[in-house]
Amino acid sequence: MKVTEAQLETWGERVGADIVTPVFFALSGDLGAGKSVLARAIARGAGVSAAMPSPTFNLVFHYDGRDGTKVIHMDLYRIERPEDVWALGWSELGEDREIVLVEWPERAGALLPPDRWDIRLDYESAGLRTVTATQVGTVPPLPELSA
Repeated sequence: MKVTEAQLETWGERVGADIVTPVFFALSGDLGAGKSVLARAIARGAGVSAAMPSPTFNLVFHYDGRDGTKVIHMDLYRIERPEDVWALGWSELGEDREIVLVEWPERAGALLPPDRWDIRLDYESAGLRTVTATQVGTVPPLPELSA
């Protein structure tokens, strides 16, 4: 579906507020497609009020949301091999009340969890983005995305 950045943010906030945890989101798309915009919106919906800088250089940030929810925001753009994710605490992800948001998930290769949402963002003309959400394995449902 094609949406504006504002619509993407509104949907992301609904996702963060309504999603059942634990849940893993693999956010893919080219630079500038809106991966970080969506990640921040999901985190806001989950109750994160802290500023969320891009994890491109730090690779991973942890945030506290409401009611014990934890939000983990990772950016794998700079990793060189899939096995490099282990140093980021990969084996502990997706426990308890966690929302895991991973940008550039393709860098993890076969190490991606079998249960996740694959969300692809593609920048279109006039500020629109195409959003494709694909359920992989058993995951909680997402709120409907509407344009």
